[in-house]
Amino acid sequence: MERITLGQDAPAAVDAYVEYKRIVGDDDGGILFTPEEYEQYKKEVLPMRLKNRLFVAWASPNGIDCKLVGPETLCFCNHRYKQHKTDFKEIPRERPILLPCKVHGCRCISYNYVPLNGTQPIRCRCKHFSEDHIEVSPFKCNKCSSCTGFHSPFTCGCGEPTYAHEMIIETKEERTARGRSTGHDTPFAAMGGLTGFNALADGYMRLDKSGIGVSGLSKFAHLPTAEERDMAYFESRYQERLKWERQAKKQKERIKPEGNISQLPNSPKEPKK
Repeated sequence: MERITLGQDAPAAVDAYVEYKRIVGDDDGGILFTPEEYEQYKKEVLPMRLKNRLFVAWASPNGIDCKLVGPETLCFCNHRYKQHKTDFKEIPRERPILLPCKVHGCRCISYNYVPLNGTQPIRCRCKHFSEDHIEVSPFKCNKCSSCTGFHSPFTCGCGEPTYAHEMIIETKEERTARGRSTGHDTPFAAMGGLTGFNALADGYMRLDKSGIGVSGLSKFAHLPTAEERDMAYFESRYQERLKWERQAKKQKERIKPEGNISQLPNSPKEPKK
């Protein structure tokens, strides 16, 4: 077996390359910038990116940001968020803000998140997968003529159907006004709604203002937690034991003086000699 030996500078080189890809993304067209081009790119893009970052979330009508979109999150057009326009010299005044796909030949006019059912695409009411539909509104099906547009009854973890959710693309100021976290300023490309490791979790599991939060917990207060279910189980077993002991005590009190002992409830009978 051939042994590969790396120099002492190898880990630093890997870290530098990872940082390069997180900053540049696909803007280099697949050909690495020269050191001079890289420095020029950072001078032009990073101030704009830090100032005009857009936060992207797929939100439920009950106020939960169910999915905070990141660089690798797929769009309905089957391309990732990082493959859409995410950098703006000036934030558009029109709302909603459109983030068109940059992949050649794709007709997607703005990023549009679609959830997965586990690892599989979700189905439309026409029974075909989301990937079987065209990427422009109303997202009609390519496999049947009866579909008037993609409409999925798939239920999100928040309890609301897919079609009840909406895409929110907002500035830092708009997100702050909604009471949501914006995290730290970052130079990396296409960060969308990611503000930390917590942002990777689904909204109903995220106990902060972008998820259900403290106030949102009351919405699910009627649902028992795993600990509460365990406690209920052990409590029921305890009550059963108390009931058996009370019955056993009553039986003992009915024992006749001459020694005719009746069997206790649920107790095994003595074998005959």
